[in-house]
This record gives sequence, structure tokens and C-alpha cells, in this order.
Amino acid sequence: MRRTLALAALSAFVCTSSVQTLAAPQLNVTTSWIGNTYGNGQGTWTQINITAIAVTPDGKVYTDAPWDESGAEISAYQNGKVLGFAGGTHGWGGYGGNAVAVNHRYLYAAVAVGNERGHLVGPGIWPEKGRQWYGVTRRPIDEPKRAAAFQAAPDPLNPHAQLASAFLKVSDVPAVAHPDPAVHVADVGGLAATDSLLYVSNPMANRIEVYDANSMQRRSQFDVHEPGKIAVAGDGSLWVVTGSVTDQTPRIAHYSADGKPLSSAIELPADSVPVDVAVDPQQRVLVADNGPRQQILIYSREGSGYKQSGTLGERGGIFSGDAGRPGPGRFNGLTGVGTDAKGNIYVSTNGIGPRQGAIGAGLGATLESYSPDGKRLWNVEGLLFVDGAWVDPSRPNSVYTGNKRFELDLSKPPGQDWKYVGFLSNRFKYPQDPVFNGDMWPGLPTARELNGHTFLYLTDMYADHLKIYRFDPQRDGETAIPSGFIAGRARPVEHVPNAPPGGDWIWRDSNGNGAFDAGEFAKYPGPGHLAGGWGWWIDTRGDIWRARDNKGITRFRFGGLDAKGNPIYAYDKMDQYAMPAPFTEVHRAIYEPKTDTLYVAGYTADSPHDPGFVKEAGRVLVRYDKWSSGNPQQRYLLQLPWDPKAKPPVTPAGVTVEGQYLFVVEPAGNVHVYDKDSAKEVGTFGPGAEVGNTSGWVDVPFGITAHRQPNGEYLIFVEEDARGKVMMYRWKPA
Repeated sequence: MRRTLALAALSAFVCTSSVQTLAAPQLNVTTSWIGNTYGNGQGTWTQINITAIAVTPDGKVYTDAPWDESGAEISAYQNGKVLGFAGGTHGWGGYGGNAVAVNHRYLYAAVAVGNERGHLVGPGIWPEKGRQWYGVTRRPIDEPKRAAAFQAAPDPLNPHAQLASAFLKVSDVPAVAHPDPAVHVADVGGLAATDSLLYVSNPMANRIEVYDANSMQRRSQFDVHEPGKIAVAGDGSLWVVTGSVTDQTPRIAHYSADGKPLSSAIELPADSVPVDVAVDPQQRVLVADNGPRQQILIYSREGSGYKQSGTLGERGGIFSGDAGRPGPGRFNGLTGVGTDAKGNIYVSTNGIGPRQGAIGAGLGATLESYSPDGKRLWNVEGLLFVDGAWVDPSRPNSVYTGNKRFELDLSKPPGQDWKYVGFLSNRFKYPQDPVFNGDMWPGLPTARELNGHTFLYLTDMYADHLKIYRFDPQRDGETAIPSGFIAGRARPVEHVPNAPPGGDWIWRDSNGNGAFDAGEFAKYPGPGHLAGGWGWWIDTRGDIWRARDNKGITRFRFGGLDAKGNPIYAYDKMDQYAMPAPFTEVHRAIYEPKTDTLYVAGYTADSPHDPGFVKEAGRVLVRYDKWSSGNPQQRYLLQLPWDPKAKPPVTPAGVTVEGQYLFVVEPAGNVHVYDKDSAKEVGTFGPGAEVGNTSGWVDVPFGITAHRQPNGEYLIFVEEDARGKVMMYRWKPA
């Protein structure tokens, strides 16, 4: 049954020491990273999402996406190298979009313009409060950071007006409280350009608009049902994805240059989901099919019509054969296809496709180039966003992130010491996986080996709920199978099928099919609510600990595995601990079963909570020995780094315990290391030259993890929002 444990000694701990930290030395660490082809050492990285591409005859690839955390929404690549990004699409009301086109003079890209909830005011530069613009930015193709103006700047003294002078407004719509620019019907759906004309898909108006490519004056328009991506053929005719927003099965239509429907349309397989179309130098039509095939379908002229004459990529993509294993031709979430003058084919993916729903920034961008005979020439990867890493307990060279697996070879140089080997989310076999409908990104990982099996636990970036996955490599390859779920508040789980209303429930996949079936949920019996709190920890025995702000600590005891191999957790096997002295609020609780030690971080009356820093671990950390004895002992109280007025702020964004040490990370990525027995600070370290001496913001509650290797070296992983990767530090204590 559920127990509430006051623990008689909780209000009368024996405090053996209170530790104040002094300046500590810089530790000798090696900086590396996982998840991105480029680590920002030379100021470059692969963007975290790609939803559209355009290719020049000489093989330069220009991309677009609604969001990249560091402003690389519109980027350029060639021969596997990052050429740079356009800028002006991130911050100050700017966003990217889902369409891009080029001609010999200009780059045209879909963008959105907002007003930061009415805080940006400037007629012609930003929309009025409550409005949002969608349209096209035009840039010189040889210098895309500049605006290629075609109208007067609204305010010559305002630097943001320069971009406004090169912005073609297509839609002016009411702003949405929670916008999803990846699927917004008012967004520009597709672009195509010749040296004289620019074609713009306006799905909200169900038409394609035709502009003069130089003056940007509208020439004409014609009706098309929800037009998406567009390709111009050698004869000037247009291939268009139709039904691109709401249709379950979009199609490909063929139009003359002046917008008349042509009979030579392409008949796609019934289950195809076309997301992009291109025409190669042989005038073959290439269709990016994001349906179950996950292939590029190739069509050639035959008589008065077109017949499929080939494919690029394995049928089933990354989900075929050893499901989840990436490799050449194993596409995953197709978003774009294009060709150059030599007939090389370029393919972009983002792990899910242009219709991203709740995923937000996608599930990892890839851009690949293939020769005409199908050999992969190069690829770049930007695979991680709002993600952490955890070493696989059964394979020490294997690392899990939120929905991927990497293998390490630490004999190689930094940045070359990782390999992407597994994509864990299978939307075709397990479409109800909460990765796709529960929150914006997969979550921060913990991997534990329980009863001889590995399980993956994922917390979301707001610590609201916990997802649990099992593995069955013989049947499902790399796929993580939905196994369990502990829900928090109602809103983040409102799209989970068959869930009880109001949140606060436990789900277990009783029949083993990976679906949220009715009858598999247990609602919290109360009183009150369990939802709320910032701290989750899964200990090595499988018990789940949650620090619940001012409500103490909750522990779900691991109840073994059921007949389908799922971990069992239940409300009647739950302990609730009162707030341990001296805390007034607890944000982390980390338990080590071997020593019966609990590390708690939070706030006290002397070190109160600052509401401006909601995800932080706290200002104070206390180690309690003999926690389960009924008479726990406070070994020490450690004052954690805390200077919220510093620039950047110095606060404990995350904390973890491994081996002999406590690791605490600041929001800007600096790491503090303490001896876990004495609380003495051993030293600090941060990002090295390998990553440009720069880290993005640690913007999650569980942004640091560590693993002690058999040789005594520690691997420390730190979440890094900015540039599509997770930091990996190697440290060997003296």
C-alpha cells in the first residue's frame, strides 16, 4: 500500500558540516561532443532541422526550416561543408519557414515575421500587435546575409528595416497563442524560381502566385488545392505537391507555365505521402515519399504520361531490416529532394517530415548527396536538440540520447569519436509513442539495466512526466518500445489515446503492443494531486524518485517485470517522504542504493528560491546517510554556486552523482566537481577550443550526466541547446 513516511529524525538531523566553496582550479579535461558533424570549433554547425532544400547547378544546397536555435534556419552547404547561414530569421520577430528556391541571382526563402507579443513596433517592419506575417525573404545568392531590396525600407534608421525592404508579404493572419510554424496553413508552402519568375504556394488561399523574380510584382495566379512544394521542368511546366496541409494523402499535379492543369500527372502508390518534388537534368521527376516507403520515387516520360522508372533508397528507409539503423539510403522523415547539373541527388530528412505536429524542431536533421548511380557522396548531421546522454549500462561504448543511440570510439580525435547507430522511435509500427504526441521533444534519458534487461526512461524538459521504454532487438532492432508512463499535469498528455482526464495516472503496456489501450491506465487515487515538481531520478535498482517542490519526495518502488517485460510501478507501492530539514523546497533527489545515501538539492529559509529560475536544482545540497534506516543522518550541507545577477547567471542548472563525485553545471555550461564524501570542490571545467570555447544554454532540469569507466576516467555529458549536439567531456582524476 502507499506509505507516507515522516521519518522521526527528519526534523532533527545531525549536521556534521556545512561547506562553503572557494575558488577551485581548472581541471584538465578533453572536450568533445556527439550528434553534430561540426562542433562549432570553426564557428560552424549543422542546423537542427531542415524542411526544404534548393540546389544550384554546381551543387550548392540552400536550406530552410522554421527554427534553428542559433539562427541557421536558412543555411548553405556544399560537398559536405557548411558554407554559412543567411541570418535575420531568429529573434526580433524573425522565423524561418518551409520553402526555398534559387535562380542565378537570388535566394528566396519562406519566413515568418512576428512582433514578440506586441513588443516590436514599426510600421512595415513588424505586424501590428495580434498579427503574424508569412512571406518570402529575398537575398543575393552570393551574399545571403544581405537583403536584396525590391522596395523602399520603411524606416532607413532602423537596421531591421533593411530586411523588410526585401520581404514579400504573402499572408497577414491573427497571431496564435501557441503557434506551430511547421504546419501553419498560412505559411508559404513552396517556392520555385527561374531567372524571370518566382512561383509561391499560398495554401491558405488555395493558389499559386506568380511574381516577377526581379521586381517582385505579382504577374498572375492560379487555383491549386493547398499547394506545397513546386518544381519547374525544362519546358517551363510546374510539378506541384497538392493537399499539402490537411490531406492525409497529398498528390502530385502537373501544370503548364500559365497554370493550366495537364493530363500528364503522376500516379503515386496509394500509401505515398509526397513532401517534395524535383526535376533532374534528364527531365525525370523525383518525388520525396515520406510514407512507409521512405524513398525517392523516380518517374520518366513514357508516351503521353510518366511511369516510375526507379527509386533511391531502401524501401522502408531506416525502419527496414534492422529497424532504426541509419545508413546510406535509409531515409528517415523525408523533407526535401533536389538535383544539380551533374544529376547528383540531394536529400534532406528530419526524423518525421514537414508535418511535425508536437515535435517542434524535428527529430534530427540530415542532408545527403548521392551520385546518379545511387552512391552516397557525403552527408551532414544535426541530430540533437534539448537532449542529454546516458551511457548504456550493458554496453559501455554505447550512449543513449532522447531517441537515438551512438557508439563511441575514444581512440579517435574529439568530434570523430562518436557514430550514430540507432534511431529509437518507429512512427509506423508504434504510432502512439508519446514522443509524437506528448510534448515537444523526446526527453532527457536515463538508461538502467533491470533483471537483465535495459530500459530507457525519458523526462521532458519541464519535468512534468516520465516515459518508459523497453527493447526487443531480435524483433524491433534499435526501436524503443513504449512500455510505461507516469503522467503529470493534464495538458501535456491531452493527446495520449484513451488516457483518463486530468493527468495524474500510470500507464503500463499490459498486452505488449506499444499502444495506449483502454484498461491499461491506473488513475492516482488521491487525495490531492501528485503532479508538480522538478526532480526525477531512477536509481540503479529501478526505483523512481521525484522531488516535489514544497511537497517532499515521492518514491515509486520497482515491482519487477510483468509477463510482457514491462517494469511495474503502482500507486500502492509508492512512498511519500515529508520535507527533509532544513529544506523549504526540494528540486532534486538522487539516491544511491548501495550506500543508502540520498542527495537532495533545493532551497532553505536562509537560501530561498528565486522564482525567476524555475528549473534550477537549488542553492543548497545536502547528503543524507542511512536514508532508509528511519534515522537518516545529515553528513553535510553544501552551498551551491549562486549568483543570479552575474552575466551569465551562475546557478545550478543541473546536478548528478557518479563514482566518487558530484557534478553541477551552470546554465552557460561551466561544470563544478565536488568530492561526494567531503563536499570539497575538486575543480571546474567548461567548453574547450574544440567547440569554439562556447556552450549553448543548459535549458533543462537534467542537463548533466556522468559515467565512470573501468579505467577511472569519467565521461561527462552536458545538454547544449544552441548548436545541435551534446557536449562530452573526458576527465581522469589525478
